[in-house]
Order: sequence, then C-alpha cells, then structure tokens
Amino acid sequence: QVRLVESGGDLVQPGGSLRLSCAASGVNFKITTMSWYRQSPGEQREWVATINSSGTTTYADDVKGRFTISRLNPRNLLLLELMNLKPEDTAVYYCHTIYWSRPFWGRGTQVTVSS
Repeated sequence: QVRLVESGGDLVQPGGSLRLSCAASGVNFKITTMSWYRQSPGEQREWVATINSSGTTTYADDVKGRFTISRLNPRNLLLLELMNLKPEDTAVYYCHTIYWSRPFWGRGTQVTVSS
C-alpha cells in the first residue's frame, strides 16, 4: 500500500524559509519519480517541482531559484526547501507520485506566508 505523509508546513514571514518533508512507504523509492504540488484557496492544484530517480530536477517558473527539491533514498524521504517565501506561496503543499500507473497523493501540509 502506497502511503505519502507530508510534514514541515508552518506560518512564516515573507522572506523566510521552510523545509517540507514527505515520507514515502509502499514504493521502491529509489527508482520512483517524485513531485511536489500546491493548492491555494480557490485555485486549482499546481505543479511545483519534480525529481526523478537519477536526481534530475525540474521546477515551475515561479519557484525556480527559490525552491529546491531533493531526495534521501535511504530514508525514503522527499524534501522541498523553500526560500525567500512570498505571500503568494501560501498553499497546501502535496507530495505526489505515479506508481504502477496510478497516481498517489499525500494529505498535504499547510504553508502560510504572512507578516
């Protein structure tokens, strides 16, 4: 059974930083492409970043240079470092993967950027 559990969300001031984590189980993590998405109130869920099994990363334009996706394969952990946060980064952040051709999502972790 695939399970993704996010953590690390918090209230932070503009310009601040956070690190989000996603603990994955039920997957062969080291060969699995993993992604982060986010959803703001009243908006559709949007893609943030992806990392494949080789460690190649891709980012949405509005987070490029501020967010860093990485993975700790021995611990089955997906990470997202968020820096220079802006109020428009406020959202629920979700961990996502496609495994055996099926999409899986975590329940999300809330990031709020406000002074």
